Amino acid sequence: MRRHRSIAACAMLIAAAISVSGCAPTGPDSASSVTIGTTDRFSSYNTTTSAGSASGNADVTAMTLSNFTAYDESLEIVEDPSFGSIRKINDDPLVVQYSLSDSASWSDGTPVDVADLLLDWAAHSGALNTEGFDPADYHSALSDDSSASLPDDTVYFDSGTRPDSGLGRAPGLPQISDDGRSMTITYDEPITDWRIALPAPLPAHVVAQSALGAESAEAGKSAIVDAITNDDTAALSRVSSFWNTGFALDNVESPEDVYLSSGPYVIDSIDAETGVTLSANPQYDGDRTPSIAAVTMRYLDGPADEVTALENGDVDVISPQATPDVADQLGDVGGITTLTGVVASFEHIDLQFGSSAHDTFDDPLVREAFLMTLPRDAIVDDLIRPIVGSRATTRDSFVFTPGEPGADVSSEGTAFEQVDISGAKALLAEAGVSEPEVCILYAANNPRRAAEFSLIQASAGKAGFRVSDCGTEKWRDLLGVPGKYDAAIFAWESSSVGVVDSESRYATGARNNLNGYSNDTVDELYARLATTADAAERIELLSDVDEQLSSDFYGAPLYQFPSITAFDPDRVAGVEPRVIAPQLTWNIWEWQTP
Repeated sequence: MRRHRSIAACAMLIAAAISVSGCAPTGPDSASSVTIGTTDRFSSYNTTTSAGSASGNADVTAMTLSNFTAYDESLEIVEDPSFGSIRKINDDPLVVQYSLSDSASWSDGTPVDVADLLLDWAAHSGALNTEGFDPADYHSALSDDSSASLPDDTVYFDSGTRPDSGLGRAPGLPQISDDGRSMTITYDEPITDWRIALPAPLPAHVVAQSALGAESAEAGKSAIVDAITNDDTAALSRVSSFWNTGFALDNVESPEDVYLSSGPYVIDSIDAETGVTLSANPQYDGDRTPSIAAVTMRYLDGPADEVTALENGDVDVISPQATPDVADQLGDVGGITTLTGVVASFEHIDLQFGSSAHDTFDDPLVREAFLMTLPRDAIVDDLIRPIVGSRATTRDSFVFTPGEPGADVSSEGTAFEQVDISGAKALLAEAGVSEPEVCILYAANNPRRAAEFSLIQASAGKAGFRVSDCGTEKWRDLLGVPGKYDAAIFAWESSSVGVVDSESRYATGARNNLNGYSNDTVDELYARLATTADAAERIELLSDVDEQLSSDFYGAPLYQFPSITAFDPDRVAGVEPRVIAPQLTWNIWEWQTP
């Protein structure tokens, strides 16, 4: 008999089947293994750069990089004391101390220490970036050459940090302890998301060995600390350049030397065509010791292939693109557990501002006209409702997930509720534009996106838009690249419930702002949100962000992402997808092989 369960939309998931945490495990059975089928390719170990922020990367680093805090299945922030502790030691000014545990270590045996934390601060505070540097040309160069270097004596960490948000509000050099195990940072103004401000650190000695020619791990760590504490521009230019590009798979010759682990698993091998293999990290001495010795992320070409691979026993777990066809396919497979629901990620269409293929959307009248043609209801009815039934609905807010406080009020007027072809024609006539061209970028190998494109193309065509198909399997490489498209259909994967999640998309120059949008009012709203703890005020400010994005005709949210996860319960237990990314591998150390 086929078994089914449901994931509650944006709420606490069903409790994990069997948890090994707190059971004093002695280590995994060397013969145990699990294979996850996926269409998401790994491309970078640095998930906080503009190019590295992708689900295929986060799925891997969730297994290999430890941090002070993380979200659990109910989206509560929990600490990992086996890695270290984070403590607020003063409120005004806000002072936060990070202290590493004695067991925190890299997979090459090198201790995790303040050099790693200091590099993390430098990269995500932007405090040492060259003042006035415009990264536009640099980002353009990176789109053609993933190893492009920064201009000489230019320091720029491509983390998308803004001075009025997160660690951007901690520009002062942190204090480091004499024993090299703790770092204390001071904020110039308190922020509410201080517990999640510091991402998981990357190995500083790896950066130093490649960027600065350090001959040993110890020398590398010292070189990083010296460069940061002395504000050595020449050294920091090389450090930031490597931090931006040196963890990208295309630029890595020896993954085992670069992709060091501080978490439960370590990367064994990466094949760009077949996938990633990982094994239990023998240097890991934390609380999240896994019970499965080997994990394989196996690349497959599409959702149908994922289902077939699960049915044939070639993979044990899949979380494919949820389409009606996939749901039907899984319905015919016996002996599996299928989880369906709605997650925090959402589909949207972004319009390019000022650097598009045809300059079509430089005129707000044309933007408004195009948005009037979007068949959002038809997209949901045809592609989403067959999967999740009555839970399927259009998403009507840029910043609120359906069901959370503020969503109903904020969404009023955010997107056009109905298609209005005559209204769109009138606006194009007012703009004096005839048959404007719209090149839409999307994942050509994604059946649901291809169907969305066809629906949009047909509807917009009725108003006079000439919509061309710019779909490609390499769509990620083109996002944000000037002159390549006019609009893009893709999804934002929420990895946080903090304000920083939406700010990264809409604030000027933020990491995930890929369409050149810039609005002083929106920037100011996010600056206020960063320091506001009052829940009612945060809702009001986010609602104002929604209103501004809507009045600028930024684009349109389409729908909340449906989710399907399926696995063979005779081969793996403990699979519990959560509503934010990474949705599947976030608790892999709790998985077991029966």
